[in-house]
Amino acid sequence: MTTNVRELSPLPATAIPEGCVDWNGEHARVWAGAVVPRWVPVRPRHWAVELAVWCAVLVAFGLLATTDLPPDLVALLPLQVVWWLWRPEAVRFSAPVLIVLVAVRGTGLPWPVLVCAALLVLASVTAAELRARARARQRHSALAATAGVTAVPPDTDGPVRRGGLFLKSGAGLAVPGVVLLATSGLWNAADDRQLALAEGLFTLGLALTLLLSGTLGRRRAVALRTAPAPVLRVLVGKDEHEDAVIYATDDTEALRPLFTVATRAVRDEEGERQGDGKDGKDVKDDEAALEELEELLDKDAPRDPGPLREAVLYGTPYDGAEILLLSAPEKPGEPPVTQWSTGPVRPLPEGAARRRLAREERAAVRAARDEELAATVRAGTTVVPVRRWRAGPVDWLASFLTMLWCTGYFLLGIDDSLWLRGLLLLFGLMCAVRVPVKLRWRITADRTGVWLNRLRAPRHIPWDDLRAARRESFELQLRVRDGDDWSMAAPRWPWLQRRRQLAHPYDALAAELAAMIADPALRPTGESEERERGRPLWPFAVGLGIAWIAVLVSRWLS
Repeated sequence: MTTNVRELSPLPATAIPEGCVDWNGEHARVWAGAVVPRWVPVRPRHWAVELAVWCAVLVAFGLLATTDLPPDLVALLPLQVVWWLWRPEAVRFSAPVLIVLVAVRGTGLPWPVLVCAALLVLASVTAAELRARARARQRHSALAATAGVTAVPPDTDGPVRRGGLFLKSGAGLAVPGVVLLATSGLWNAADDRQLALAEGLFTLGLALTLLLSGTLGRRRAVALRTAPAPVLRVLVGKDEHEDAVIYATDDTEALRPLFTVATRAVRDEEGERQGDGKDGKDVKDDEAALEELEELLDKDAPRDPGPLREAVLYGTPYDGAEILLLSAPEKPGEPPVTQWSTGPVRPLPEGAARRRLAREERAAVRAARDEELAATVRAGTTVVPVRRWRAGPVDWLASFLTMLWCTGYFLLGIDDSLWLRGLLLLFGLMCAVRVPVKLRWRITADRTGVWLNRLRAPRHIPWDDLRAARRESFELQLRVRDGDDWSMAAPRWPWLQRRRQLAHPYDALAAELAAMIADPALRPTGESEERERGRPLWPFAVGLGIAWIAVLVSRWLS
C-alpha cells in the first residue's frame, strides 16, 4: 500500500463545470489497459535516452572508421534511435528514408551491417505504430468517459509558453550543425571531411528534433485554449519531481496512478509578468518566496507530497497529450489552482505503477533510516576545535573508473583523424582536472565555517551561508546560499548497503555536517590553520595533463 494516504482537499462546487462526470475506476482501468507492450519505450528516462544516443554514436562512428558507410547513414542511424525513444511521430517519415538510403548507398556494406539496419528499422516502425494505436485507444476511452461534456478552459488569455525552450534550443543547436555542413569540404583528409559531414548532419537532426518537439507541444497547447475541451473529474497528487500525478476519483488511497504530467501554475506566470517595475514590497515578497523555496529544497527528507486534491481535467488525456488542471488549493481558504501542462502526458503502465509504489515505500524507509542516522550522529558528536573529512575508498574507486573511461578513449583512438585526436586530447585533459579533485578533496570545518580545497585555492563558506548537506543519488552535495553549490560523486550500491546494514561514507559525512548546520552548539570551536585546509590541486592536474599529452605525442609519432 502507498505511504501517501491523505485526506482529500475538496474542490469548490462553483469551479466544477455543469455536467462534468467522474473518471472512476472502471473507466480508468479501460484507459490504463490500452497500453503498448513492455518493450516499447513510453517513459524513457533522460539518462536512458542519453546513453542510447552515445552508444549509437559510438557504433556509427566505429562503422564509419572500419567500413565504407556513407556519412548520411552514420548520422541517420543514431537519430533513428533518438526518434524511437523520444519522437515516434518522426519514425514514420525517417524509416522510409533510411530504407531508401540503405538500398541505394549501402549495396557494398557487409551483411551484418545490413541486418542490423533492417532490425533497427523494423523495431522502430513497429514501436511507433503500436504507440500510435495505443494513443488512439486512450483518446477514445477518455472521450467515452466524458459522456460528451465539454467546457471552456479557464485562464486562456495568458501567453503560451509551451515549447518555447525546445524551440530556442533547437534554433541554437542548428547553427553549429549548419556550420559543420558548410565547412566539411574545407578539410584536406577524406576521413575528416566525412566525419565533419556526419557530425553536421547528426547535430542538425538533433536540432530538428527539438524544433519538432517544441512545435508539436505549442500546437497542442494552443488547440486546447481555442475551443471547449472535454472535462473529467479526477484526483491529483504530486511526485518527487513536483509533477502532477492523476488518479481516478474513487482511488482515494492512491493505489493506481494513471499518468504523470509536468505542470505550471498560472499564478506563477502572472507573478513573472508583473515582475517589471515592482516596488519595494514586491521585492520583499519575492525574497520571502525565494527563501521559502530554498528552505523547501534544502530538506534532507523527501518532500511531503501533500494531500490528494480534487480537480477538473480539461482536455483528452493520452500519451503525449496536453491538458489543463483546475485543482483544489493545497491550503484551505485559497482559490482553486489552474495548472497548464509544461510537458506531455506520460501514462504509467501497471508495472511502472507498482514500481512507483515500491519507490515510495523505499523512500519512507530511507527517510526513517536517515533520520535515525542523523539522531545517532547528533548524539555522538563531540565538539572539537577543528573537524576534517577527506577522500576515501569510494572516491579512489571513482577516480579509477574515470581513468578507465579515459583509457578506453585512448585505446579506441584512431591516428588518421584530426577530429578524433582532438577529442582524445580533450577527454584526457578533462580527466586530468577531475582525478586530482576526486582523489584529494578535503572538507575542513572550524568555528567560522567550512573550507573546501580546490584547484586554485581553498574556498571558505561561512556557516550562515551553508544551507544544507545531503547525499543525493551518487553525489555528496553542499548547498550554498549564493547558488555556488559543491558536489562530489562516487559509486554506491543501495542493495548491498541494505543487505549488510552499511552506511555509505557520504551519508555519515552529510549527517554530521547537517547536524552542525542545524545546531551551532555542535560546530567546532577553534580556527583552522592554513595547512589544515588542504593544498591547491592545480599542480597535480598540470602534472597529469602534461603526462597525458606526452603519451599521446609519443603514440602519434611512433
